[in-house]
Amino acid sequence: MTKPYRFWEYVLFFFGYACIGYLYETILEVVIYRWGFSNRGVLFGPWLPVYGVGVVIFVLLWYRLIQNKPSKTKVLMIPVIFLLTMATATLLELVTSYLLEWTMGSWPWQTYTSYALNYQGRIALNPSLRFGLGGVLFLYSIQPFFDRKVGEMGESKVKYLSMTLLALVFVDVVVSLIIK
Repeated sequence: MTKPYRFWEYVLFFFGYACIGYLYETILEVVIYRWGFSNRGVLFGPWLPVYGVGVVIFVLLWYRLIQNKPSKTKVLMIPVIFLLTMATATLLELVTSYLLEWTMGSWPWQTYTSYALNYQGRIALNPSLRFGLGGVLFLYSIQPFFDRKVGEMGESKVKYLSMTLLALVFVDVVVSLIIK
């Protein structure tokens, strides 16, 4: 039986995935689409909270379906994990777009109006498929790595690093609200 995660471990997972999301969006923007660099988030720091929240939700809801399971079971679960993470991330993106539009007047990412099979330009099939692939990558490869690294850190280091990161994001939120 795997021990349940503690709050501070979830905080580290949030920041790890929020930073990975920032890198992913930056690579898409600069390398793939060749738009040039711009800050893709609502904050100034190198993190996109929607990715952190999304993958923490994946870990809370879906990781246990494959965690510490035999390899054959994990392989057979790939299509299920793909569909579950795709649906979860798409729903999160839709809800977040409405929430940000309500609080900020718009949502900060590009609209998907030019994508086939989109809903109000807020969600579309193409990004949803990428979210599913990302969910499989996160839960099968990155989360086991994070598990090992966080486990090696010890409880006090995890707590202090998490508190430091939370302080940084708090400052970032305050600065972002003042400047933007």
